Amino acid sequence: MNRDVMERWVRPVIAGLALLVTLLLVIGAAIRDPQPHGIPVGLAGPPDATAPIVQAFGQNAPGAFAFTSYASEAEARSAIDDRTIVAALVLGQAGPRLVVAGAAGDAIAGGVTTALTGAFKAQGVDLAVETVHPFPAGDAHGIVLFFLVLATALSAVAAGAAAGLGSPRRAWAQTVAAVSAFAVAAGVVGVGLAAWLGGGYGDGTWPAMVLGGLLALAVGLTVAASARWLGIGGVALAAGVVVLLGLVSSGGPLGSTFLPDAYRAVAPWLPVEPAYSAMRGAIGFNGAGVAAGVTILAGWAAVGFLGLVAAAAIPGRTTKTESEQKREAAAPPVPAA
Repeated sequence: MNRDVMERWVRPVIAGLALLVTLLLVIGAAIRDPQPHGIPVGLAGPPDATAPIVQAFGQNAPGAFAFTSYASEAEARSAIDDRTIVAALVLGQAGPRLVVAGAAGDAIAGGVTTALTGAFKAQGVDLAVETVHPFPAGDAHGIVLFFLVLATALSAVAAGAAAGLGSPRRAWAQTVAAVSAFAVAAGVVGVGLAAWLGGGYGDGTWPAMVLGGLLALAVGLTVAASARWLGIGGVALAAGVVVLLGLVSSGGPLGSTFLPDAYRAVAPWLPVEPAYSAMRGAIGFNGAGVAAGVTILAGWAAVGFLGLVAAAAIPGRTTKTESEQKREAAAPPVPAA
């Protein structure tokens, strides 16, 4: 088999199959058997009433919930407000009530509600359920919000690749400026369009725009830096780790709480999960929990920025633009002396 046939037929098949197998293994290992892990739930009531619940779930669903006791319903509600817990079971004379945060996500809120409702139903007791901190009515399940994060990350890969591969050699400041301009536009346009589709995000719209821009900046600069160091292979590497692995480990709308240990360990350190969590905090929880996401995204942006500066400073580490390569190829050979 000659080299031309190899390049035209064999390499595309091998490359495509390698990507197919990798995606199936990474995604399949994450979602083939989703189980809850340590969902934080508060308990407000007499110890003799809450202790049997903790014991029962510890035996029947070990590790699924992490229970925390509170002295009063007010304290438990405050913990929901600041996102320390996602739900609170209140046990009083009027009967049991479950207060659950809707913006924690359908899978988490629904999982807690189903588990506790079923436990009380087995005893012949109806559990009243109250939902607080819901998603906006037009995006009641947070699906538009999640796909906003996904679309922003993917578009930032394209912008970062174009800036990293297409700007003049050593022009790191120009690359940073280009990615930053895209990030500002992506934050405003992306969140604005998502808010229109979702019926409005209220007071969380402007903070969400800042977060969307920061996500675009983090991903874009990281991809641009990787492109400067490794060329098109660097783009693929950065996109695979920062976006693909970040997306899978985040669990999507399901949440990383239901994924295996390895994915849950990685998710908080990659941009997708912190960005989605911060967006939910801005829109559904009056800003609670946003700072953690901002810190992670700013860290990735800083890594990308420093990578670009380093690539420009070290000889032989910057990539040539397509126009530079064409000029070099078209230049007449220098005659030997």
